[in-house]
Amino acid sequence: MSDFLIGLVAGLPGLIIAMVIHEYAHARMAVALGDFTPRLMGRLTLDPRAHIDPIGLIMLFLVRFGWAKPVIINPNNFKKPRRDDILVSVAGPAANLIIAFVTLFLLVLFTKYAGRPSSGAIYVLRLIIIYNINFAIFNMIPVPPLDGSHILRELLPRDLAYQFDRLERYSFLILIVFLMTPILDWVFVPLQRVVWDLFTALLSIFF
Repeated sequence: MSDFLIGLVAGLPGLIIAMVIHEYAHARMAVALGDFTPRLMGRLTLDPRAHIDPIGLIMLFLVRFGWAKPVIINPNNFKKPRRDDILVSVAGPAANLIIAFVTLFLLVLFTKYAGRPSSGAIYVLRLIIIYNINFAIFNMIPVPPLDGSHILRELLPRDLAYQFDRLERYSFLILIVFLMTPILDWVFVPLQRVVWDLFTALLSIFF
């Protein structure tokens, strides 16, 4: 089996987990804050079929840029629309970081007390960690329609938020520029280092 196919198979669990957990967290938070739209649309589930867009998943493998089915919300159902929209937006990346840390914790725990897992298992678990970290970081980029753009829009004054919304027509082009140039690496590498340093500090509490 070629290295490409091995990476494809090993990375599939990580990508599916990252996408499903991310969208489920959005749905769960929205419902908790009073908007039942995700529940009515069948998104309050961990069933991958409810969240995975097959084309988006394939694109993630091929060009490092893909998408899941977005969770539709109605901010009018929130008690505090601006605050609650921020909380819903943060929920997805936060869930990805939690999954990444829990996976790393279990890997270290298993290695320390039950023996080193097989190289294949370590590879799959490492990809689960990496994909979830990357998913969290990427979605916090303040470019529509990513979660970071929702957060920034709600924090901006209304007039600036209106101007910011006009960027959405150029969002696909902006994301392509990010992917085709070193800009994305300039963002990812320092933030990945910050996340890993945080995880290392947390692990030192237990081990």
